[in-house]
Amino acid sequence: MLEDTLAQASAAEEDQPKTTTEVLEWHGPVLEKTEMHMTIPWMIRRRIQRSPKAPIIARKTQMGANWRNISGVEFLEEVNTVARGLIGMGLERGDAIAIMSHTRYEWTLLDVAAWSAGLVVVPIYETSSVDQVAHILQDAQVKLIVVETMILAQLVQAARTSSSGSLKVLSLDNSALLKITAAAQDVPLSEVEARIEAMTIADLATIVYTSGTTGLPKGVELSHGNFTVLAHNGHSWMGEVANHKRSRLLLFLPLAHVYARFLEVFQLTGQGILAHTPNIKNLLTDLESFRPSYLLGVPRVLEKIYNSAEQAASSGMKLKTFRWAVATAIAYSKALDTAEGPSKTLRAQHRLADILVYRKLKDLLGGNCKYVVSGGGPLGERLGHFYRGLGIIVLEGYGLTETVGPLSVNTPRVSKIGTVGPPISTVGVRISDEGEILVKGPTVFRGYHNMPAETDECFTQGWFKTGDIGYLDRDGYLRITGRAKELIVTAGGKNVAPAALEDPLRAHPLVSQVVVVGDQRPFIAALLTLDSEMLPGWLANHGLPPMTVSEAAQHSEVLQALHRAVERANESVSRAESIRKITILDTDFTEANGFLTPSMKVKRRAVHEAFATEIDKIYGGPIPDENR
Repeated sequence: MLEDTLAQASAAEEDQPKTTTEVLEWHGPVLEKTEMHMTIPWMIRRRIQRSPKAPIIARKTQMGANWRNISGVEFLEEVNTVARGLIGMGLERGDAIAIMSHTRYEWTLLDVAAWSAGLVVVPIYETSSVDQVAHILQDAQVKLIVVETMILAQLVQAARTSSSGSLKVLSLDNSALLKITAAAQDVPLSEVEARIEAMTIADLATIVYTSGTTGLPKGVELSHGNFTVLAHNGHSWMGEVANHKRSRLLLFLPLAHVYARFLEVFQLTGQGILAHTPNIKNLLTDLESFRPSYLLGVPRVLEKIYNSAEQAASSGMKLKTFRWAVATAIAYSKALDTAEGPSKTLRAQHRLADILVYRKLKDLLGGNCKYVVSGGGPLGERLGHFYRGLGIIVLEGYGLTETVGPLSVNTPRVSKIGTVGPPISTVGVRISDEGEILVKGPTVFRGYHNMPAETDECFTQGWFKTGDIGYLDRDGYLRITGRAKELIVTAGGKNVAPAALEDPLRAHPLVSQVVVVGDQRPFIAALLTLDSEMLPGWLANHGLPPMTVSEAAQHSEVLQALHRAVERANESVSRAESIRKITILDTDFTEANGFLTPSMKVKRRAVHEAFATEIDKIYGGPIPDENR
């Protein structure tokens, strides 16, 4: 009945004009009570006590083709040994250790062991610069850092300052775990148990430094309770995902990112199995062999899967079949949101499309994947319906480091494509008079490390100011329309949210990144970069010879395709907000060249500064003095 009601509401909403704000405040219900002793290590141990022999983690075998299940009791024994070793190295309760590595089993082992020893874990992206590493080590007063390779160890040594003191640097490829466990010899297990007993959910669990699009990263202080309240309630809120024995999660996004880190805890405290892919080049092989039931992804990955599949269809009958199957999936998904449901004819077409197309696409994700938790940006309604139509439900969500990742998310039972879902259990969302999204609840962080003024500034009457603009529809579903700091004000005074134009453009197979410009300018324009991976296939499918990115940026047919994509993006905005001109850059935005953060967000200020000449050319010169 609940699904029918929501489906009818979704169908009815399509006919209703969107207002700026339909509901000003919405609260997710509290489903489970969290006691003070329910810290992360306590919850993991409780799960293992219930089913000690059940698998909790899977590791790739030496040969790399199969996975070895690790039971709860085996994992706990290894965790306890590493925790004893950390204590034996002289680390006191509340001391900080850092991990700088790709996503791998050892990260999770160190995470849980450090928490069990009462330590504060500080994740560092393995792509961080020397200056960023130096700032984090000093700001968090890190006593031990475990890095993945000796090369990273050298980077850390270069980042050390006089204030780093007796910082220990260990490398996983140089026996880091053996050195830690060697120190466990004289530490009894009772010491670990005593530290866990002394902890409460108010204790600091981690300091996560936001990658930031400008300036030095800020340390977000997250307590054990921030994680466990969300995980404990989340198992009731989204039990179909992780709270059953058939649940299988393969993590491949960086564990330095808070969303992956939360799902690590979410899976370990549920009933399913967690696995890791350290090398993204092995992802397809790992998906095929591990067969996850759900994944954490970002819209760009889902867009690339779709674009690659369309490109692989090439031309002729194969391409016609693919496009028919896509249209069928979208129609089928939309019909699920109506009271009548899909017609008999549509169901028959859907079954045929499944045989011809959908099964091959589902096999790319392992053939067992039912859900993809997606965050970091909007997927778009078309692709949302496409994936649901082929049998994979994309659970779009929204969150921040300051909210331990998700603060709203669509669930398998209550979902509305095109939104980022309702506020999750325990979380309250309010829309300010200016349209900013405000958040309150036990999952909101306690403050920025060593930054009391900045902490005070980001709260208003107990509500955390997200900096994002959006609205709640009448069913309590949240829609994001942009970031307050990214709003463009044209010379004519028109406010423009770049995301409304950038997101649909970025979905085009030719486009890698988009930055909309036009602040204090007479009209809106955009800088585009081309996707070098998709370009060769697109050229071949359009009967064009191979060419470089620079050559493609000047080619008439490529330009025509991009202008058509701009026209489609412009259909969703007013004339004053529409893109009038584009400039194609021959340099893509990457983390390596400083234009993307580790979480793949564009550093707008860096782009504006680096390509100021190109922007000025669009408008025939710099911003006039009277507009400054």
